[in-house]
Amino acid sequence: MTSNIMIDLKNITKRFGTNTVLDNMNLYIRENEFLTLLGPSGCGKTTTLRIIAGFETPTEGKVLFSGKDITEVPPYQRAVNTVFQKYALFPHLNVFENIAFGLKIKKLPKDVIEKKVTEVLKLVNLSGFEKRDIDSLSGGQQQRIAIARALVNEPKVLLLDEPLGALDLKLRKEMQIELKNIQKRVGITFIYVTHDQEEALTMSDTIVVMNEGLIQQIGTPVDIYNEPKNAFVAKFIGESNIVDGIMHKDLEVEFQGVTFPCVDGGFGPMEPVEVVIRPEDIIMTKKEDGQLTGTVEEVTFKGVHYEMVVNCQGFHYLIQSTAMAPVGEEIGMKILPDAIHIMKRGDHS
Repeated sequence: MTSNIMIDLKNITKRFGTNTVLDNMNLYIRENEFLTLLGPSGCGKTTTLRIIAGFETPTEGKVLFSGKDITEVPPYQRAVNTVFQKYALFPHLNVFENIAFGLKIKKLPKDVIEKKVTEVLKLVNLSGFEKRDIDSLSGGQQQRIAIARALVNEPKVLLLDEPLGALDLKLRKEMQIELKNIQKRVGITFIYVTHDQEEALTMSDTIVVMNEGLIQQIGTPVDIYNEPKNAFVAKFIGESNIVDGIMHKDLEVEFQGVTFPCVDGGFGPMEPVEVVIRPEDIIMTKKEDGQLTGTVEEVTFKGVHYEMVVNCQGFHYLIQSTAMAPVGEEIGMKILPDAIHIMKRGDHS
């Protein structure tokens, strides 16, 4: 991946009346990057996408494209195309005509149009579908036609607004892999909007976690999952146990009356902190072998693993394990240093 910046959002604020949807956002997106805007409904992710597309104009701030200010440039003059959740395919046109629509408007020669449509159908694994009616296609096939129609115009950036939301779970998982493969093959920038954490973790080079118009954290999927910057990110991305603790010194934290070695530093001596432990990182042991002990209060079978709620001095830990302890059993819990992630206390932004 190159480090060339394709899109640069500078001090973007967007208000609708008195409602501030984006609050002084700064974000850059690189060439050939698969970047996902992730967050709950109403966090500002779709508004961000619409500002990049040109469907909305920021109240304040600038949109730069390869260093050029395009804040006031209309959508049809931007080198971007958008794929929506509702595919907006033309039901009265067949597959070929749907994909070729934008090329015909540009008045390209017939042979050029045919070549481009054939190439893009091959790209989305739908060669030979040219004459098919849109209504005869499955949801996943319609999704791919919508992507092909956007890609045939050779945009430098493809914007995708929750494009898999209408598909069933199995198809959605298949399309996640397919989309990532398409992005690698065409080698252009994809900006993807979703509220689905698994989707973001599966496909993205970079995830931007948003909440209430503010960026909470930017990082790789591994960084976002393993090193959440605050309690919102820790809770939004997967499951987390968040317990109050005290940082004695670098690499040493106390919580629940026990001192644990950890891998974090940079806090003041005896600073109050919050400790994040993922459920799959708690090792279940015999009572006498644990750093902490607790009583199993709930057990749920999840197919691949069991989920257990364990009461330890009034704090309820969530544990995910392939082993199971029955309700009422006292167990030990071990937590290794690199499974302990430290955040500043009260950083719930």
